[in-house]
Amino acid sequence: QLQVVESGGGLVQPGESLRLSCAASGFTVDDYSIGWFRQAPGKEREGVSCVSRSGSSSNYKDAIKGRFTISRDSAKNTVYLQMASLRPEDTAVYYCAVAPSLRCSRYALFFDSWGQGTQVTVSS
Repeated sequence: QLQVVESGGGLVQPGESLRLSCAASGFTVDDYSIGWFRQAPGKEREGVSCVSRSGSSSNYKDAIKGRFTISRDSAKNTVYLQMASLRPEDTAVYYCAVAPSLRCSRYALFFDSWGQGTQVTVSS
């Protein structure tokens, strides 16, 4: 059974950084595409970033480019989302999800297994 557990969220001030972790069990992260999504109150879930089976990464929001970086640690079987220069509009519940496809996607329907999410709040 594929399982992922997110951690690392919290309350930070604008301009600060956070690193989210997506710990995998029941599978190897190298064998799947892993995506990060977020959902703000009253808004739809949106794709943020993804690392494919081949190791290539994609960012799907212009607003995060240059600030968010996705990475994969095979030894720890974990995918990270490093977030810098956080803004109030980054406030959301962040989810990681697993897709069996070779390529990444920004669309949630391509992802089968989801974590419970971790709350990120950016506020002064």
